[in-house]
Amino acid sequence: MSRYVIGPDVAIRLAGDEAVIHGEHQILAPALLRSQVLSRLYQAVIHSEMTQKDAERRLNYLRGLRMRLLGDRVLQSTAWKVADALGWPDTLDAEYVALTQLHADAFITLDPELARAAKDLVAVAPIEALY
Repeated sequence: MSRYVIGPDVAIRLAGDEAVIHGEHQILAPALLRSQVLSRLYQAVIHSEMTQKDAERRLNYLRGLRMRLLGDRVLQSTAWKVADALGWPDTLDAEYVALTQLHADAFITLDPELARAAKDLVAVAPIEALY
């Protein structure tokens, strides 16, 4: 079984595509993913990038997705170290990298800058790895 940490951008793309994830893959994310996805979908609706109905459909998809959300002390401590090592101003992205270090085989993000920064600390995989 392969374990992948996904970012909120990937979660929203999977929901938009209504992707079917291979059963042998386990998806992980920091617990903060829920708030980040909700916020991004809300922003998309108020900026007329999608309808509220589409945003709700994506949320329902994500609520049904088999995904393990984590947010313990060890993760937070590791995220602090990652953010410090990379010179980041906060620990938001660092939680995804830290979770990958602690529990996953690779991190999946659609953000090329984040992928470049993370690649020296963790393996980075393309979204297609989930299909």
